[in-house]
Amino acid sequence: MSLAIKKTFIEEDNLWRIELAGEVDIYTAGQLKEAFIKIIEEKKESIRIDAEKLEYIDSTGLGVLIGALKRLRQENKNIIIFNIKPSIKKLLNITGLDKIFVIEG
Repeated sequence: MSLAIKKTFIEEDNLWRIELAGEVDIYTAGQLKEAFIKIIEEKKESIRIDAEKLEYIDSTGLGVLIGALKRLRQENKNIIIFNIKPSIKKLLNITGLDKIFVIEG
């Protein structure tokens, strides 16, 4: 499966909204990494990820998220993830990443 990334900067909230659809794995993680690099270079603001249509994420994808978070934390910004499927939420819980990302819902 492929990955679709829709990115929008929300001026009134001063944050990025990223909608992910599909799978983040070894084949698509580079695409996500490039998207994060571009938006962080444009505006170093918090990122709110809508994961409603995200079907799967593997360790490569989690590594991309962690890398983006490290860059944002230098500016005291964060990554917020919401609309998470139970299987992905379980993965975040097992890996302890639910403690470093802001998980909503």
